[in-house]
Amino acid sequence: MKRYSALNLIRGGLGGHRSWPRAWRAPEPKRRYDMVIVGGGGHGLATAYYLAKVHGIRSVAVLEKGWIGGGNAGRNTTIVRSNYRLPESQALLEFSLKLWEGLSDGLNYNVMFSQRGALFLGHSDSDMTRLAERGDALRCHGIDAELMTREQVGRLIPLLDLSPDARFPVFGGLIQRRGGTARHDAVVWGYARAADALGVDVIQNCEVIGLDIEAGRVRGVRTTRGDIEADRVGLCATGGSSRLAAMAGLRLPIECHNLQAFVSEPVKPMIDTVIMSQSLHCYISQSDKGEIVLGGDPDQYPTHAQRGMPTRIEDAVAQAIGLVPALSRLRMLRCWAGTTDMSFDGSPIIGTTPVEDLYLNAGWCYGGFKATPGSGWLYDHTLAKGAPHPINAPFSLDRFERGATLDEAGVGPMPHHR
Repeated sequence: MKRYSALNLIRGGLGGHRSWPRAWRAPEPKRRYDMVIVGGGGHGLATAYYLAKVHGIRSVAVLEKGWIGGGNAGRNTTIVRSNYRLPESQALLEFSLKLWEGLSDGLNYNVMFSQRGALFLGHSDSDMTRLAERGDALRCHGIDAELMTREQVGRLIPLLDLSPDARFPVFGGLIQRRGGTARHDAVVWGYARAADALGVDVIQNCEVIGLDIEAGRVRGVRTTRGDIEADRVGLCATGGSSRLAAMAGLRLPIECHNLQAFVSEPVKPMIDTVIMSQSLHCYISQSDKGEIVLGGDPDQYPTHAQRGMPTRIEDAVAQAIGLVPALSRLRMLRCWAGTTDMSFDGSPIIGTTPVEDLYLNAGWCYGGFKATPGSGWLYDHTLAKGAPHPINAPFSLDRFERGATLDEAGVGPMPHHR
């Protein structure tokens, strides 16, 4: 791997940028690996990278049915934060946020992580009470959280409608200043490049069509590019988790829903932080290119179509304009939809399965992107050691059987929790 640096960039420019090698190889699948990761999104690539870097396990293949960055990793709104309510969620997401803070240097790839702050707005006295409670819970665990008055919110975001007759009156907010955004494409490309440099085979256009299981133990996978043997197999394919688990005879407590997002035409800087709401399910930020990024509710019915409903876009636009009326003057540039694994308690599943040597990383609902580094680090530990890390131990699959669910309704107004 040719290291990226200012000096190498200058040298490359003098040579017309013809000297740069491929970011990662395009290897043919081998017949056997120590580990096979199914899913080449952010979580799968991060898992493979940390397996090689932290545990020295380099006989690893990442199998992606499409192309790197073409799945859900490239279909989100890039928000990063750790201001969750439950202690278990706080530990996981704060661990991940700390990894985000050094990720560009670690990967030698600019993931464009911008700690511009993540602000939850409160629109009533009850909203502010809940935000204060969440802020107290975060500070008790050493996580930054600052309760803001209406006037402080107005100074931070001058374009908010703070008038007395606003459709969504603003009473104040709770901000995590270490939160922000990152470039989703850069994250997966950076992990793919770094994992490849450590000997991991990143194999695109390789769909898993079956699992080889003998006597209750996984032996490998069957793919569109041939059979591959493996000591351990990690499922890490959001949107395909239930289908893949069904190949092993497992039925997951997950539904797949469409989640849409869209961007406006680019404009000069007008929103300096990530705007979310305690009562609305609308979130707003501005990309480095100047586009206003907006998202809202999922379509709320099971589907794998990745085609959203215009009514959901209309709902999100109405809420966004109610908060920031100036957005009404912008034109929508493009929209997209991703598939979310909606677990029945709003929390992810990371750990072992009833099938020996088969592991699962799924059920991230809306929170998958922000957890990318932490999820990869914890999942790689689980695969390498055959047992969960203490941080992800509470997120086991059998918690639903044991009645030990983690109802993370504190992340915001999640429709399936109402």
